[in-house]
Amino acid sequence: MPSAPPVVVDLASDSSVLLVQLSDSHLFADADGKLLGMNTHDSLQRVIERVLDEQPQVDLILASGDLSQDGSLASYQRFRQLHEQIPAPARWFAGNHDELPAMQAACADSDLLQPIIDLGNWRIILLDTSIPGAVPGYCSAEQLTLLEQALQTAGDRYVLVTFHHHPVSIGCRWMEPIGIRNPEALFAVTDRYPQVQAMLWGHIHQEFDQLRNGVRLLASPSTCVQFAPGSEEFQVDQEAPGYRWLRLYADGRLETAVSRVVGIHFDVDYSIKGY
Repeated sequence: MPSAPPVVVDLASDSSVLLVQLSDSHLFADADGKLLGMNTHDSLQRVIERVLDEQPQVDLILASGDLSQDGSLASYQRFRQLHEQIPAPARWFAGNHDELPAMQAACADSDLLQPIIDLGNWRIILLDTSIPGAVPGYCSAEQLTLLEQALQTAGDRYVLVTFHHHPVSIGCRWMEPIGIRNPEALFAVTDRYPQVQAMLWGHIHQEFDQLRNGVRLLASPSTCVQFAPGSEEFQVDQEAPGYRWLRLYADGRLETAVSRVVGIHFDVDYSIKGY
């Protein structure tokens, strides 16, 4: 499958660009819906307010999967209404909780699902690692072809590759089986292109920052419930919801950090399954 032509945002090639990642929002059709005891609509709104307070100029919002918990059209419409408070273009891709037909319906009049975007001296490539009806991820032949073609045509641009599931161990035993099932296929492509500077994902509801063969591997907190780092069994962390920002420079440098809201308190309800 040939890759879609990239969307080019008109920025000077020597400009830096600011990305904001909103991940794992788990919204419901009902605005009062809760995940493990936390109201996910309210927590996302709090995170967005923090973005607006801290980031005067955002060049791209990356919504890195599990936007919805129940896969309803209403949940995607609400997600779009909420992030549109931030005056910036956005791109979405699916996680294991997402329902692609409903997501596509919510994005029908937009380029929110366009998988390649050029910003300044960077190309951002968005992959869909979701498997319908399953929790783990997979890099399909179609997605690997899209990745290869997008890298081949990136020219002198640096590249950020982003997707939902983790491709490496994150140190949580219970999450080992639910990452990308064929990460070697992903790395077999990216390892051949030195312009790949970073990979970014969601899914794990916690911070992650390591290097692999000189490539920055990054994951980010959820805008709702956090998972405890280093946990053997499923465990909710007491860290607050947050987002990641990434500053991409024209010379290939990358600066990034996580920012979390304050003042959110909730009682974990472990009786709710399906996280």
